[in-house]
Amino acid sequence: MYQAKYSARKRCSGLRFFAMTFAACMLVFGIVGGSLAWLMTSTDPIVNVFTYGDIKIELEETTGDEYKMVPGKSIDKDPEITVLAESEDCWLFVKIEESQTEKLSDYIEYVVADGWTALTEAPGVYFRTVDYSDQDVSFNILKDDQVRVKGSVTKQMLERLNDSNYPKLTFTGYAVQRDANIDEIDSAAEAWLLVSGN
Repeated sequence: MYQAKYSARKRCSGLRFFAMTFAACMLVFGIVGGSLAWLMTSTDPIVNVFTYGDIKIELEETTGDEYKMVPGKSIDKDPEITVLAESEDCWLFVKIEESQTEKLSDYIEYVVADGWTALTEAPGVYFRTVDYSDQDVSFNILKDDQVRVKGSVTKQMLERLNDSNYPKLTFTGYAVQRDANIDEIDSAAEAWLLVSGN
């Protein structure tokens, strides 16, 4: 009986000792934990701004738009197309249209300037590639900035002309973005389809 009381007392004092030790630990942890300086940091934000690219072109001519035809005579004619500064890489096109009522080709001959490539899929359309530049980039359309009246033109041919059927030569410029990562416009022919709507 004495042994059982002693054993119960011993167990009780062991529990008391454990409880006091646990309480002391919690107190120390609470004091230390409350005074800890946690390590923390953050970064500056990275702001992504999405602006836009653009392509701007101009078509100009300084020699006028009306000319007198004299058989065999060369006529100054200087249509020029310009890709303006900071335009994106592009396919640049010029479409040359000849009147058909009185065929221009019966009266006038000309050569397209160097650097242009005929687009076989579209007669009368020529193209070149132009890379981004921080400067305007200009291209002549006609070789030597001239057309020539054919020597075969006769007085009778000229006399049948009037306001309704004078031979006409028309130039129109187009540009389409050029980017190897865009499959839909990875050739001049595909780019032309976009601008021509065909």
